[in-house]
Amino acid sequence: MRTTIAIDDALLDQLKVRAARENTTVSALIEEDVRLGELRRAQQSDPGRGRFRLRAFDLGRPKPGVDLNNNAALLDLMDNE
Repeated sequence: MRTTIAIDDALLDQLKVRAARENTTVSALIEEDVRLGELRRAQQSDPGRGRFRLRAFDLGRPKPGVDLNNNAALLDLMDNE
C-alpha cells in the first residue's frame, strides 16, 4: 500500500544513510521500525505476554579445586569427566 507521511528532514537523511549502509530502501526501514514499535506497544499493554519464569535449582557447592571464574579450567574439567 502506498501512503504519504511527513518526516523531519534530518531524520530522513539518517534513514537514507542507514538504508545505503544496509543495502535496503528507506521504505523497508520505516516499515520494519514501525512493525517493531507496534510489537513493543503490544507487549507493554499485556505485561504477562512473552514472559516466563526461570526455575532455579540448588546443585550444591562446586567440587574442591573448581574455580567458577576460570572458563578454561571449567572446560578442561568438563571435557575430562
